[in-house]
Amino acid sequence: MITFGLIREYKQPPDKRVAFPPLQCHQIKGLYQNINILTEASPDRIFTDESYIKEGISVTDDLSTCDILFGIKEVPASKLINGKTYLFFSHTIKKQPHNRELLKIIIKKNIRLIDYECLVWPNGSRVLGFGRYAGIVGTYETLKALGLKNNSFNIKPAYECANLIEIITILQSIEPIIKKQNHKIVITGGGRVSHGAEELLKAISIKKVQPFDFLNTHYDETVYTLLDSPDLYERKDGAPWNHEHFFHNHSAYQSLFKPYTIIADILINGVFWDNSMPLHFSKEDTKSKDFSLKVIGDISCDIEGSVPITLHDTHADNPVMGWDAANQCECKPYSINSIDIVAVSNLPSELPADASEGFANDLIKVVLPELLNPESEMIKNATICEAGQLTEKFHYLEDYISL
Repeated sequence: MITFGLIREYKQPPDKRVAFPPLQCHQIKGLYQNINILTEASPDRIFTDESYIKEGISVTDDLSTCDILFGIKEVPASKLINGKTYLFFSHTIKKQPHNRELLKIIIKKNIRLIDYECLVWPNGSRVLGFGRYAGIVGTYETLKALGLKNNSFNIKPAYECANLIEIITILQSIEPIIKKQNHKIVITGGGRVSHGAEELLKAISIKKVQPFDFLNTHYDETVYTLLDSPDLYERKDGAPWNHEHFFHNHSAYQSLFKPYTIIADILINGVFWDNSMPLHFSKEDTKSKDFSLKVIGDISCDIEGSVPITLHDTHADNPVMGWDAANQCECKPYSINSIDIVAVSNLPSELPADASEGFANDLIKVVLPELLNPESEMIKNATICEAGQLTEKFHYLEDYISL
């Protein structure tokens, strides 16, 4: 018998998501007769302790009898149990300074750490993620910011909505207003985030147009276009686009985004970005009288990254920061001539039930069979450390944990 444990989330503000909601726990027990599941009692989780008990799942304060423990965010060092297998987003693989000590303790406690972020298909794309819901919530909050900026509508924040259905219902009620405002919305990225953003715009029948038409055609309604990597970047040496080359040589590329800063008034940014990649625009660019972007949903939320005027992340209860282009500094949002930026770093937690259910479905369908297979390459490649040391793939973190 293998015992799974569902960890209570301890980070503040509370994250209400969980790896397996009650119904999915029931599903797992039906699929695997040799798996038992325990749930750590939690006052914050979107699914109550009673809802787990109703599905025959025991609730406890002690997970020490579990073999494999599932969380979402980083587990506090004081809560880690020696010698166990853990799955959660550790936020260590980019050598994030704030989690260095956490990884040191994980190794010291002989924990086998499998990072959700490192579970990938053979082509390198991620198996798991909350990107779809980041795209949905980020787009909703961007439209909310638009309404406040234009003083045309005021909808409640996403975290007060019961589920995705309510979000769509609210947006459908203001759909005519949004369409008549003749906005041009540009979405960047080709992954789950941008697909989530598109899903929401399609739900309110916002017309999609091709990038060329977006730049060169006048429309009498609000429209959007989607820019994937080949639309956003070009090689500096003029050679043809090659995805594999781009993936390994970001610094050899330059941005193609500038024309959109003159045509679009709303940006929903969902690109993957690292320090070797070009920015969409510079801070200095925002001073130009031709710079047209007025509302930005920076769902990627890389601080001073692809959107360099994202100076810090924001929070669900105060999601918008302003940028004063003339003075090149932060200002209050919705100020005269401000560019207003939604930069919430934990958007999926605002739809915790929907996000948890979607995440769990992928866990059950793809990850559990691999996890129960002792020869799984997918699990091996996502294992950062075990038996008190870094695994071969993650030896590059040696200097990180030595500091």
